[in-house]
Amino acid sequence: MSLASIADNFFGLFNYWVVIVLMMIGFYTVISHDNLVKKLIGLNLFQTAVFVFYISMGKISGSTAPILMSGEGSEDALYAHPLPHVLILTAIVVGVSTTALGLALVVRINEAYGSIEEDDVLEADFETQEEETEEEAERTARAEARQERESAQQDHDDGREEEDEADDDRETRS
Repeated sequence: MSLASIADNFFGLFNYWVVIVLMMIGFYTVISHDNLVKKLIGLNLFQTAVFVFYISMGKISGSTAPILMSGEGSEDALYAHPLPHVLILTAIVVGVSTTALGLALVVRINEAYGSIEEDDVLEADFETQEEETEEEAERTARAEARQERESAQQDHDDGREEEDEADDDRETRS
């Protein structure tokens, strides 16, 4: 295999190499960074790589766009498949929407926790969870103590009622 054929194979599939590089950069960005905005950027890079991949799949060498001015196409003409392009237009709209939602969530997280760093948010959330667990244990202990007091009061009241009934029985016998 000659160097020229290797170069032809490499550059002939250049768009797929670009897709792989974009995917890996996006994946690395999501995994390596703690900042939530940087994670969103990484997800967008990965998403863009998927878009480029689908557009590349829809391209046919020597084809034209499937736009027919006269209503009929030439039988000899080779047309590109329009479905991948249409799907990607829809995916771009969905991608912009999910990115906007992600950014809105990051803003809310920043307001709630005071940071958009993943470690800070998880630490603050863990502390909040511990506090809630302690409060729940205190509430449970208070509820159990109240229930014991009510039970003791009920037993005391039941004992008093039995004494009153016994006194009433004695009075009726006499």
